[in-house]
Amino acid sequence: MTHFAYFAVVVILASTVPKGLLGSLEGVEASLFIIGFLGAWRYSWASLNFARAVYFRKIAYPRRKARALTAFHDEGRRSHAYFLVTSYMVDPETTVPVYRSVFEAAARARDGATIVSSVVDGADERLIRAVFETMQMDMGTVKLVIDRIPANGKRDALARTLGLIAGYAPTTRDILVFVDGDTMVPADIAAQSAPWFTDPKVGALTTDEGVVIEKKNLFRDWFILRFNQRQVMMCSTGLSKRVLTLTGRMSVFRASLATTPGFIEQVRDDFLDHWRLGRVKFLTGDDKSTWFWLLRHGYQMLYLPDVRSWSMETQPRPGFFDSSQVLMTRWFGNMIRTNGRALRLSPSSIGLFTWWSVLDQRVSMWTTLVGPLTVILAALLHDAAVVPLYIAWVMTTRYIFCAVISLFRGTWFPITHPPVLYFSQVVGAAVKTFVFFRLDRQKWTRQGIGGKQALSAEQRLRTYESTVHHGLAFTWLIMAILFFTKV
Repeated sequence: MTHFAYFAVVVILASTVPKGLLGSLEGVEASLFIIGFLGAWRYSWASLNFARAVYFRKIAYPRRKARALTAFHDEGRRSHAYFLVTSYMVDPETTVPVYRSVFEAAARARDGATIVSSVVDGADERLIRAVFETMQMDMGTVKLVIDRIPANGKRDALARTLGLIAGYAPTTRDILVFVDGDTMVPADIAAQSAPWFTDPKVGALTTDEGVVIEKKNLFRDWFILRFNQRQVMMCSTGLSKRVLTLTGRMSVFRASLATTPGFIEQVRDDFLDHWRLGRVKFLTGDDKSTWFWLLRHGYQMLYLPDVRSWSMETQPRPGFFDSSQVLMTRWFGNMIRTNGRALRLSPSSIGLFTWWSVLDQRVSMWTTLVGPLTVILAALLHDAAVVPLYIAWVMTTRYIFCAVISLFRGTWFPITHPPVLYFSQVVGAAVKTFVFFRLDRQKWTRQGIGGKQALSAEQRLRTYESTVHHGLAFTWLIMAILFFTKV
């Protein structure tokens, strides 16, 4: 019923537009051409990714998986499973099911498992040991190591734990599962992952994600939509054997690579040298650092669409807008800080599609804003009646997008998804432009690191510079819209 009401609103909005409105707008042909050109580009890119995703999911992936399983069986070598788990300020209601899933997955590993857990609080250590000791299955092949560390941030914790695992001298066939303290891993993750590493070109892989949010609200719908979109895009990039991120919630690495000194140092102390901001040390985005290290060294990074981890998410702020803005600022900051240097790699070395996808991440944050800005300018300078027409168009196209994405996942979607999709696209693009000029702004969601601190005179000057550069960029964008569309 809600879906019928949704389209009733679309019809009402479209019917409010006066006849001949478009013809009354001066320069409408140029406006339609520019918006149509950008729209055709965006829709064709989305269609290409969807077609690639379908081909990967239905044809390419099953064939690749069959070859990997056969090679793994024929080779018959041992593949020990290492689990690296980081826990910081995670409540016991989350910690218990997460570690139960890790312990079960470790116990099911064919060739044994070693779990190294990095914790700050002694209460976490006691709880983790209690969960391990009360597991209702044989844990004889599993070794548990708990490392108590000072609260110096996730990067330091990961680097230290990787150093501990390096001491066990993992082989090229061993796997290392990175797990966040709020993510439940699949029970068969070792059996599903190990066969892919028979190919020496494979450096890591990541899997599908599901979300566990108890409260049914807009925040939950937004996360489900994001993971539905993620499944499509990951399948598309997975066809090229180089995904665009190795999610920090759970990814699997070739253990011998993840414990090399260069890899560990990239995780511990990653940075970029910016022409205006100077050296920007990466606080967040450890998953982007591991991804870039493997990309730069020519390793493949795969996607397993039929294996799913479950993230137990909590809303960081009381309101949906504040919560989404906080998370998008962190996510997109990590992306933009990394994709600039990825673009400097040769397309021939990382693959043309991968290179173009990274480029699109930068271009799309501007092209996405052209539509709404053009409509706002047309409403202000000509006739506000274009607004309901645009809203009707947005509601229709985003509904179709959500339907296609949900069908790919094999589910259906709530009526909140189309407006949430548009919100994510437009507000997400605006957030990307914000962090593009403020690459030094970083903050963890749970940790009190990277928050507001007293700024030096030099830092205040950089803040003012960032605001000016951002303002100038938007001014040029608006001038370009006015010039090319003749609005």
